[in-house]
Amino acid sequence: MFTFLLWILLFIISWPLAILALVLYPLAWIILLPFRILGIAVDGVLALIKGILFLPARILKSA
Repeated sequence: MFTFLLWILLFIISWPLAILALVLYPLAWIILLPFRILGIAVDGVLALIKGILFLPARILKSA
């Protein structure tokens, strides 16, 4: 909602810039999408490594 209000304010101040932002936003989202997917994959790998490293401590704690 806040983003929409900022866009409305930009539209009032400079409508060509607001239209340009409206057109370029999906293109920027598509360009940045692989980096988001890579971030999710790296987060998963790091969580797996953390789980493997802390597994002996968790086993000893429950025993």
